[in-house]
Amino acid sequence: MPKRYVSSVIPSSDYDPVFHRQLCRLHHLLVWGRWLLVIGLWISIGSASLVRLWPDLRMLSHYFTWTGLRYSLAFHPLATLGLSICVGLTVAVLLWQSRNILLGLPRREIKQLERWLGQVKRQGSSHVLWRWVCRGDEG
Repeated sequence: MPKRYVSSVIPSSDYDPVFHRQLCRLHHLLVWGRWLLVIGLWISIGSASLVRLWPDLRMLSHYFTWTGLRYSLAFHPLATLGLSICVGLTVAVLLWQSRNILLGLPRREIKQLERWLGQVKRQGSSHVLWRWVCRGDEG
């Protein structure tokens, strides 16, 4: 992720440079974690749902009607639920990240990141995120 994105999301004037760099790394990991969750859901639940709907989707590719789509989704409720979860979480992450890029992080989320970073620092090298957040900044 380019540095200008991260600096526009978290204002640097309030922090010392090392703390700001660690806060940006933690936010970067949070963004990656959310996208990995979305990708994992699409690979597992989304693909299983699409496989379940495959015969209906093949028919709809030849003779598409909105009614056909509606009935395909209505007669496969688990597949519809799986696709709804995948699409809903994808849209939620897109909106969250777009808001962060356009408006910056809200003060509440910055405070939450600060608390999380404090917890990582207190726990030290035994914390899972220590290696990625505090690398090279121990001094």
